[in-house]
Amino acid sequence: MVRLVQAFVLVVVVAMLSGCGYNTIQQKDEAVKAAWSEVLNNYKRRADLVPNLVATVKGYASHEQQVLTQVTEARSRVGSINVNANDPASLAQFQQAQGELQSAISRLLVVSENYPQLKADQNFLQLQAQIEGTENRITVARQRYITSVQDYNTYIRQFPTNLTAMMFGYKAKPNFTVENEAQIQDAPKVDFGTPPAQPQQPAPQPQQPAPSNG
Repeated sequence: MVRLVQAFVLVVVVAMLSGCGYNTIQQKDEAVKAAWSEVLNNYKRRADLVPNLVATVKGYASHEQQVLTQVTEARSRVGSINVNANDPASLAQFQQAQGELQSAISRLLVVSENYPQLKADQNFLQLQAQIEGTENRITVARQRYITSVQDYNTYIRQFPTNLTAMMFGYKAKPNFTVENEAQIQDAPKVDFGTPPAQPQQPAPQPQQPAPSNG
């Protein structure tokens, strides 16, 4: 009899948890974790490319020490951060460090434009292509993470799911902030390359007859 009551209580509890969104919270929480892992993997991929990029540029432009040092130091700061994605301050620090590394790499690539031999180096071209591809992957991974967090946060704030979340300690997660927010609010200016209007040429003047000598 006791076992029958326990089984009945267990069934009721499972039904209540399912109806209150407990299982869905687990699914959405796991989706956020998977998206975060993808973000970290792509950031690590970029950081791993930096030493070879610095070494290649240094072989042709060793006197560009300031830019080379900035990239190395920015990578070191990224590697020293033990980020906690559930802590807003930690996530903001991580985002700032990654932004500094991205800016330092961009400056290094700009410097390379001054060295034709470096620009023609096959190793440099491959590294440049890999970095560009990684930046695209980072953008996609970040967007997926942002979407996953928004979906999770929205769900746990809905009634009655918010009661289940409160009962089991599930809280809203911090998210990436939008970089250059003021700039992206302005609509981009689109120029399809319409050629400018050509100035009108003055009409040719009629030739005057030459005066006769007679």
